[in-house]
Amino acid sequence: MRITISGVPGAGKTSVAKLLANKLNYEYFSMGTILRELAKQKGMSIVDLSLLAEKDKKIDEELDNMQKKFSLKDNFVMDSRLGFYFIPNSFKIFLTCPVKVAAERILKDSRENEKYKDLDDAVQKIKLRRASEKRRYKNLYGIDYTDPKYFDLLIDTSDKSVKDIVNIILYFLKEKFNIE
Repeated sequence: MRITISGVPGAGKTSVAKLLANKLNYEYFSMGTILRELAKQKGMSIVDLSLLAEKDKKIDEELDNMQKKFSLKDNFVMDSRLGFYFIPNSFKIFLTCPVKVAAERILKDSRENEKYKDLDDAVQKIKLRRASEKRRYKNLYGIDYTDPKYFDLLIDTSDKSVKDIVNIILYFLKEKFNIE
C-alpha cells in the first residue's frame, strides 16, 4: 500500500508520517525534508525558496520527478504536499490546523531554515508560504491542494497528539483495508 500524507505547513505531516511508517513497518519518505535540504543548499529560508519557486519552475520540476518515481514502489508512507497528485494510486490523507497552531508548532520544533522572531512573525510568514504554495500549484497543475475532494481521509490536528492522529489513521486503514 502507498500512503501519501498532505497538509498545510505545521499540521504534523512529517511527525505523523514517520510514526505511521514505523507502526506499519513501511518505508518513509519526506518531500518536506528534501525541500528543506534544497533551501539549505541555496542558503535560503523555506519561505524564500517557496517564493523563488513561483518564478523558477525548475525547482518544482526536480521535486515532481522525484515523487513520480515513488509510484512504482509499494508499502511506503510519504509526507508531501503533492503526493496525492503524483501518486494517484495511494491512500491520500490531508492534515490541517489553524495557522496559529502551525506557527506554535514550528517555533517549538526549531527548524534550521525556518527561523522566526516570534509568534506573530511565524504566523505572517506561514500565511505567506501557504499562499505562495497555493498559487504555485494552481498555476502549475491547476489544483488547489487543500481541496478535500482529492483525499480519502481528512484530519484536523489542532487538538490531537501525533499518536492520536496515527491511531485514527490505523483505525481507518483497518476498517477499510483490513491493514493491521
